[in-house]
Amino acid sequence: MSVIDDAGPAMAVAAPPARRRLSLLALALGTFSIGTTEFASMGMIQLFSAELGIDIPLATHAITAYAVGVVIGAPALTLVAARLNRRTLLLALICIFVIGNVLSAIASNLELFIAARFITGLPQGAYFGAGALVASHVVGAGHAGRAFAIVMAGLTVATIFGSPIATFLGQSIGWRQTYLAIAALGGVSLLSLWLHVPRSAALNGASVVHELHGLAKPKVWLMMGVAALGISSIFAVYTFIGPFVTDLLLLSPQTIPLALGLFGIGMMLGNLYGGRLADRYPDRGIVAGYGVTLAVLVAMGVFGGTAWVLFAGLFGVGAAMMAAIPTIQVRLVALAPESPTLMGAMNLASLNVANALGAWAGGMTIGAGFGLLSTIWAGFALTVTGLLLFIATMVRRAPHTRRQSRLG
Repeated sequence: MSVIDDAGPAMAVAAPPARRRLSLLALALGTFSIGTTEFASMGMIQLFSAELGIDIPLATHAITAYAVGVVIGAPALTLVAARLNRRTLLLALICIFVIGNVLSAIASNLELFIAARFITGLPQGAYFGAGALVASHVVGAGHAGRAFAIVMAGLTVATIFGSPIATFLGQSIGWRQTYLAIAALGGVSLLSLWLHVPRSAALNGASVVHELHGLAKPKVWLMMGVAALGISSIFAVYTFIGPFVTDLLLLSPQTIPLALGLFGIGMMLGNLYGGRLADRYPDRGIVAGYGVTLAVLVAMGVFGGTAWVLFAGLFGVGAAMMAAIPTIQVRLVALAPESPTLMGAMNLASLNVANALGAWAGGMTIGAGFGLLSTIWAGFALTVTGLLLFIATMVRRAPHTRRQSRLG
């Protein structure tokens, strides 16, 4: 039966551990489904490009369309549904997700496939924003980083199991049937959310004007820029794992799911560490995550033609970059505490701007004839820019912090 809780946050925190775990697992299953469709498209890029009669750079437009859907849908759906209870919003968003995957499976040409991927991407940002708020309600105050990491855990597990399995299914039974299977997974997620996410007045929405306050703050947009630029290297690498394995290393296509899973293990471990880091330190997750990623990208760019270096680099990029993402979420909510759902959605919107930037930059360098490893250097340039922007915001904040300290 459904978990019913009309007593507000205190009751949610006091709920039995088993109920809390089921609620969190339901939220994570939704992000697992979303992550599977997002990353599976990258793993199957060679499959649908071949059937649709297009080359790899052109096929990246479908991946970019998904990311654009997230970027537009994150604020749009969050604001349109601002007054909805977060539980109701989550259920509606998963329904859109299922429809988008069915349309992806039946698309007869590139234009329809791009439109279907755009629709599939629309609910992602709003789901993560609402899911983070519900997770915070379940785990209690003071654990915003942990709550967001729990929601993100489904996405990272999708990179270990969901995307590799979907890629394997695409190679075995076809990419269209795989999207139908992902739609069915979305149906299971819908049922799980219906049964286990608490019905609580504490999860009621707020007015549109209230949520919009956060977008009036320049520091929010700066942090979104830091995320969009810095995280791009994940997608400049992940999008092209298939070609790396088959065209650069000359390995069997059956090795692609293993490479995807290795990247995903790194993401999962980085996310778990990043959640704890975000609750303890305001900046360390971003500086360390971006810095380590840059070092790994240099090694991959120089020695990536060697299998063990490339595979180790896939793990390293996933782990280092994911350690930064919970800190970005916590900082956004701290900058605009009056707009927590919208800030969660805008964080995911920023990450999907990163998705579009990384895939686009990598496709451009390949199309220009610079070779497959040029995508790694494209990601390096974007992450350097994001790190420099963040350091600039820290330098500007330091004098204000010192003044506050003297006044205190």
